[in-house]
Amino acid sequence: MELDLSPPQLNSCSEDPCPASGTPPGTPPALDVPMSEEVTRSQPLPIPASRHLRQEELRATSLPSIPNPFPELCSPSSQSPILGGSSGPRGLRSRDASCLHVVKVYGEDESCRSVEVAAGATARYVCEMLVHHAHALSDENWGLVEYHPHLALERGLEDHESVVEVQAAWPVGGDSRFVFRKNFAKYELFKNSPHSLFPEKMVSSCLEDNPDLSHEDLIQNFLKAGSFPEIQGFLQLRGTGRKLWKRLFCFLRRSGLYYSTKGASRDPRHLQYVADVNESNVYVVTQGRKLYGMPTDFGFCIKPNKLRNGHKGLRIFCSEDEQSRTCWLAAFRLFKRSVSDNTLVAMDFSGQAGRVIENPREALTVALEEAQAWRSPLCPPHLQKKTNHRLSLPTPFSSSSLSAAIHHTQPWFHGRISREDSQRLIGQQGLVDGLFLVRESQRNPQGFVLSLCHLQKVKHYLILPGEEEGRLYFSMDDGQTRFTDLLQLVEFHQLNRGILPCPLRHYCTHVAL
Repeated sequence: MELDLSPPQLNSCSEDPCPASGTPPGTPPALDVPMSEEVTRSQPLPIPASRHLRQEELRATSLPSIPNPFPELCSPSSQSPILGGSSGPRGLRSRDASCLHVVKVYGEDESCRSVEVAAGATARYVCEMLVHHAHALSDENWGLVEYHPHLALERGLEDHESVVEVQAAWPVGGDSRFVFRKNFAKYELFKNSPHSLFPEKMVSSCLEDNPDLSHEDLIQNFLKAGSFPEIQGFLQLRGTGRKLWKRLFCFLRRSGLYYSTKGASRDPRHLQYVADVNESNVYVVTQGRKLYGMPTDFGFCIKPNKLRNGHKGLRIFCSEDEQSRTCWLAAFRLFKRSVSDNTLVAMDFSGQAGRVIENPREALTVALEEAQAWRSPLCPPHLQKKTNHRLSLPTPFSSSSLSAAIHHTQPWFHGRISREDSQRLIGQQGLVDGLFLVRESQRNPQGFVLSLCHLQKVKHYLILPGEEEGRLYFSMDDGQTRFTDLLQLVEFHQLNRGILPCPLRHYCTHVAL
């Protein structure tokens, strides 16, 4: 028995091979090979590889080249997809294929995303990549947080910091990570009343040296000069021995952090050196009572850059309240000269093009006029303003079903979370005035709760539904001020304080990576 195994010749339609009628698509044409009657059906028939290669070449030349629009989906399923950012003018030097690094970033929902960046990629550049991928609203409040779970330490990266350099200082095989979330306190120092971050008692030594300047003028001069005021105050320092924590009077100067061995004396003979701020980073302690036995919940830590692992070498401090801790952290940031005072400016986007508002009083006047332009038929008469300005809030003709469910589409609504979880989320994204979220009430199944931060404390306001003449409304003051839905309630209090201690400024949100 002999078989003719020579490569068969392609017919005239080999340029465009197409199966015969009744043949399923994708079925290769039958081989034109003469077979003997003695050949059984179970006997394998070798097919020359050259024919398959020739057909693939013809198909490749006849079809146009289509780029893959989703390259990140072609990565192995066992690993998180890697985002590769294109070179841009902001936050990234020229890309070099020989020095690419993979940075893993986690979301607040424990989702993970691997980002491929160059060695000089900044934190701002990585945030822009993640915002673009998550289809989120881009603003300056997004940031990366360096988190060390085993040490219970975290700090927000400055926009100019290199994520590759920060990651290189971590211990190999540890649980350190980057967390992508909003940080509204990052630029709060340069937005509203910076003198409120530095209480007069904590800069009294500077006021004594500059008797002609007021407290507010002194802080403004420091910000314009790019320097920082000398901070002083009582801190509890973690030591060794029987008395674990000791209350000491500390000073933050350009040369470092000191504490006085004799009360509140500023005499150089009584000052004891504690830490070098220039070669260290300052972190917030998240679980101070559990891990370090702190007497309060307002702890921070100075961690030397050369320290990779372990608790040895950490200088842990405990403040008396949140305002004191915020003051110390703000002074450390100014000392590092990480942010320029020209980073943010007030803008007016009411016209077709943006305009810089240089006069603070003009910015306040514009905000008041915008608040007075608000008008709703469900509001009491003393809150209504007759004006010809455009109304952007929902009309009262919305259906009750839409009013009862429209809040589910808003980023500030967090569903059924506990009181403790809402306080944790607001604390993680910065204890700034006006930071808020709305959640379902756990005690009242039909009610909602507005959780608002004011003076570095989280307060909770109950929102109850009501009905009048078959129309649904929501109120926080027993029906005196009524709103058709939660969206209208939130938008009103973004322009007017109402019964709240401050207007709503930032909503607490998170995105899935």
